[in-house]
Amino acid sequence: MEQTAVGERPDAISTDHDGTSAPDPYGGRALLTTAMTRGYKAVPDGDRRRLRRYLEAVAETRSTPLHTTVAFNAVYFGYDLGGDGYGGSPLRLDDFPVIAFGGRAPALPVGAMVCVATGSEPLYAEIVYKEGAHRETGVLGDVPAWVSGAPAGAEGPGRPGGGAEIRRRELLVPDFHAFGPALSLSPAQLHRLRMRQRWINTDGHVVVDACYPSAATARRDDLSVYADHLLTVARAQLLSPFVPVSLAELVGSTHEDTLCTGLLGLLDTVSGVLNSSSSLRTWRHYAMTRTSLSTGLRDTGPLGGDDLKSFAAAIEQAAVPVRRRYGLTSAVTVYTAVGPRLRTVPGTTELLRGVGYATAVCRANTALADVIQRESEQGLFANGSRITLDDAFEGGGVWRSHHPGDAEAPGDPLIPAGRGWAATMRGEPEPEAELAPVDLPLADDAVIGPVELLRADGEESVWRLPLRLAHLIGGLLPLHPAVSCELRLSHGRRTTLRLQLHHKKAELTQCETVQNVTAELDDDSGRLTGVVWPGDFFPGLMLELRWSRGDTAIQMATTRLEQPHLVGDRVIEHCFDPCVLTREDAPGSGRCDDTAAGLGPRQLVMRTVRRCGLLTLDGHALLDRAALPSAAYGRRPARSQAAALESAVARLLEERLLEPDLGSRDAWGQPRFPARDGEPTIHLIAYRPARPRVIRPWGSTEPDTGTVLLGLQFVPGHLRRLLPGRSPSQTQRAAFREHCRRLGKADGWELPEGYTFVTEHTRGR
Repeated sequence: MEQTAVGERPDAISTDHDGTSAPDPYGGRALLTTAMTRGYKAVPDGDRRRLRRYLEAVAETRSTPLHTTVAFNAVYFGYDLGGDGYGGSPLRLDDFPVIAFGGRAPALPVGAMVCVATGSEPLYAEIVYKEGAHRETGVLGDVPAWVSGAPAGAEGPGRPGGGAEIRRRELLVPDFHAFGPALSLSPAQLHRLRMRQRWINTDGHVVVDACYPSAATARRDDLSVYADHLLTVARAQLLSPFVPVSLAELVGSTHEDTLCTGLLGLLDTVSGVLNSSSSLRTWRHYAMTRTSLSTGLRDTGPLGGDDLKSFAAAIEQAAVPVRRRYGLTSAVTVYTAVGPRLRTVPGTTELLRGVGYATAVCRANTALADVIQRESEQGLFANGSRITLDDAFEGGGVWRSHHPGDAEAPGDPLIPAGRGWAATMRGEPEPEAELAPVDLPLADDAVIGPVELLRADGEESVWRLPLRLAHLIGGLLPLHPAVSCELRLSHGRRTTLRLQLHHKKAELTQCETVQNVTAELDDDSGRLTGVVWPGDFFPGLMLELRWSRGDTAIQMATTRLEQPHLVGDRVIEHCFDPCVLTREDAPGSGRCDDTAAGLGPRQLVMRTVRRCGLLTLDGHALLDRAALPSAAYGRRPARSQAAALESAVARLLEERLLEPDLGSRDAWGQPRFPARDGEPTIHLIAYRPARPRVIRPWGSTEPDTGTVLLGLQFVPGHLRRLLPGRSPSQTQRAAFREHCRRLGKADGWELPEGYTFVTEHTRGR
């Protein structure tokens, strides 16, 4: 019996009709949506909740901490919660890269799906965890200072190394059961592989000399590395038409930059969902259920609550010197790696095999972090020791114990500082105190976004201006001086007016459409106060105002664009001023506050470039790269802060969120762009707001019906699992072949057994 699959059909398997149980990636409604390609903040709450329920169920089902990239795999490739894992999804195993472990190997990110050539039957696995495995790390977890925080390829104290190829010894933890029992080896087969120690070691792990093409590549964050892996090594897997919903369908394009931006947005969405879950606890990028953490702490066996308390106490006491009757004791610093230290606990051999090792390491780090936050003052304990995380990657995490700790500048103890490596650099002075970022005024606040008078005759006045961040925060709106003067002459210096808003969007509330506001009219200027701005109004939105002479009402309207724009994470459907948008919609800017406090390095870089860079008429901002640290902190910050900014710049350039450019410096030392002949050349970092079209159905030329403006949602084409005995119609088979051709397969593919194809459509919310 054939069924036509258009929209949602009752024959589809769905497990979330009651809104509480976990949904199915191959169910009647796709878990991934177009909005998710723009990042977590762009996703409606309802879609967040559905994705959160599914990922929480995955975290409960899998017996290992759930890395963000592994969580992405689960929802993107359709991880089955019933026990088949990825084995129940129609993935093409031939698309998996074949990896021969041992010795040197290309670096693999967490989340990589691989086929391990074992000499007999192929062994399919998903990399769920990895850490540094430096040869200098002792069996008791003792780490030489220079190893902690050292860059990949470092050859010794103060010697960062170099060359055409960077190598780093890494331990990978593969999950050999991720693809279900049909594609997993038996326990006896795995035991034989462990004993031979040719492809995996006795713990079922893989230790390799991972090769990186450059030092910058080795410094990239996990999500960027995995996105690059999917777009290159695993590209066929990423663009497979057999996944629940293809990335190319979600972003409406197969262009490289669009795919990369959409993929990073999906990873940001998954990360945000994991971090927002009340039933999950995260350590770095790894999520664990709070139930499993509580169960582990209550366990009285090896690596249970008592052992974790002893582990935390050992780290706390590691640097406390032996006190003598006479003389002063010198400062002591000890570096301890979590993974090797846990192996010294009696009775843990079996617990640290397979994915259990990842569980133990993440649980120990979480327990120690809790002790530090609960019992210390920024890592400083009552015994005088300061405990901080110094390296998050090497050995499962290297913790630094220093005594006396009160002699060092305080900071966040859970942000890796790399002090061990920094202390070994030749001729390097003691670290400076860290600074807080400053809130510099807008570089050209007085000139961007002026009030423009369009018409003034005997009957009415018409003017326009861009909405500013100060207007949103203060609930105010400036008047044109000519209008203010006439109002003051006819109504006095303070009066009540009616503000009527015309905004073509979803329904506005009555208090937003018609408002009673106060006009404060001075000799030189005037403004309206008490304005209630609609929730979708943003800095840079162009407003047109009209006032008829003698009237007590002012009409305010927005103008809809013919083609919506996507600028950063914001979908813009009305005319706007790009200069104001660049300056005032930067990270840290919101309706309640405008501050750089609390921003991470990436956000601080973006804010500084957008707020302090040279501004072009089309909204581009360009900043002297050498001036970035001083612009962000008001003066030259500590080396660690400057290094964090430089690392963030490198990642943003790699992700093309910023671009490199060249300018020049004039005789007064000010940067100029473009570069002028005869002036010294300087390197610039440029924020260039991309404005691709808003994602629409393939071939659509009509205005987007998938945005929140019309209350509709665009659903991209995707696979859906059918009930037993059902089969797709010829129409859906043909639609799937056409879908494959759009993904680059000239003759298309046939639908896999037990699945149908849901064509793209719109659905009301």
